[in-house]
Amino acid sequence: MAGDRVPVLVGPTAVGKTAVAVALATHWPLEIISADSRQVYRRLDIGTAKPTRRERARAPHHGVDLVDPGVRYSAGHFARDGVGWLEEIQSRGKLPVVVGGTGLYVRALAEGLFAEPPLDAAKRRSLDAWTARLEPIELLRWASRLDPGFRGGGRQRAARAIEVALLSGRPLSYWQQAARARGSLNPWYIVLTAPRPVLHQRIARRAEEMVRRGLIEEVAAVLADGHGPHTPGLDGIGTREAVEYLHGLRGRDSVAEAIAVGTRQYAKRQQTWFRHQLGGEVITLDATRPPEKLASEIAAMWKKHGSGN
Repeated sequence: MAGDRVPVLVGPTAVGKTAVAVALATHWPLEIISADSRQVYRRLDIGTAKPTRRERARAPHHGVDLVDPGVRYSAGHFARDGVGWLEEIQSRGKLPVVVGGTGLYVRALAEGLFAEPPLDAAKRRSLDAWTARLEPIELLRWASRLDPGFRGGGRQRAARAIEVALLSGRPLSYWQQAARARGSLNPWYIVLTAPRPVLHQRIARRAEEMVRRGLIEEVAAVLADGHGPHTPGLDGIGTREAVEYLHGLRGRDSVAEAIAVGTRQYAKRQQTWFRHQLGGEVITLDATRPPEKLASEIAAMWKKHGSGN
């Protein structure tokens, strides 16, 4: 299965991935695999911006409504479930298209799960104390020296590269490559982007729409069924702010703005992740254009370069 080329459509939240993916159904007999860590939860439709019934009618979706809000669902679960979805979709003669913004889910499916080598706990603590004292530039320098495949990132990522290289005897990129060889698909990445003002406007509009459509009432119903405020399904941007309001920690009129602020910060992290962590061929497209035009462009590129035909 790893040899089968599969379109993987990624980008920050609110950039318009679902609309483009559904528009692709005009060009391909496709089924969508949602790589979104929040949409797996049942009963939280508004707060997780799930595809609408109309969108699901145009293109079957997998990876949505999998578990109850109190159940923790991981990238490992997603990778294992994803293998089954890929096989089912391809057995029906359809093209699977992976769509989402949860980078770890995308990586788990496309590159396999990273099996951490055994690391000595005492040495790990000692090394953690040492890296914590390093200036950021020193940390990055050490990471680059110890791991030629280091792709950059913040303190945590650099410290991780140093730790694995020194304690396992092999760089982190080696272990990641070993995992990638066990991946379930050969990804053809399309990254959707939008200028910051446009993306922020879309995020604000979505946040206001969530509250208007009944986000707070949706979350209240889940809490009323006995789920705690820190249950896995409620611990995400959108649902978290609704929980805060329902527990008297913020005013109702501040919910939409708080969601927008948190979402902007999350979108920035997503953009950084997709810039540095995707391997292989990556196509970047401006998502300010209509979804139908983007879908036509993607379909043309797939016919020419992506499908391998």
